[in-house]
Amino acid sequence: MNTKLIVITGGPGVGKTTLLNCLNNKGFITVPEDARQIIKEQMEANSEALPWKNKTFYAELMLKASVDSYKKEVREISSQTAFFDRGILDAICYMQMENIPVSEEWNALANTYRYYQKVFILPPWEEIYETDSERKQTWEEAVFTFEKMKETYLKFGYNIIEVPKCGVEERAKFVLDSIK
Repeated sequence: MNTKLIVITGGPGVGKTTLLNCLNNKGFITVPEDARQIIKEQMEANSEALPWKNKTFYAELMLKASVDSYKKEVREISSQTAFFDRGILDAICYMQMENIPVSEEWNALANTYRYYQKVFILPPWEEIYETDSERKQTWEEAVFTFEKMKETYLKFGYNIIEVPKCGVEERAKFVLDSIK
């Protein structure tokens, strides 16, 4: 099987979703970020599983959703390339950043469900950074998240490729040229 499940990650507000939308418009399979969907659902349900209420419950939902998204794509795509807006390790990284214990089972999941060896990380970019109803992190938290994401993916043996700060078309070309 020549399937490539590719993670595009980084801190909040760095253009991940914009890049994924561009790749989708070029005909690639893209998998949306689970975290924002979980936040929307939990807010609508007036639930506690939110990063500003019950971080542990939120992290568990995020990890489960990431594993489910991974399994779904493996079942459905056969020999194509799919780009993920964040991966399983993003949930693990979040847990570490929030001092939530990461069980051996969760670490084993991250090692079992592996993505393509090259992980694309978008660096903090203050000129495009914005907060909204689901993204409440400060600029400093966004920079810290970037550093921790990089550290987490490296710890799990991935090759980190930093995507340059440039227009979305140039970013997409950079990513596509890097996986040829």
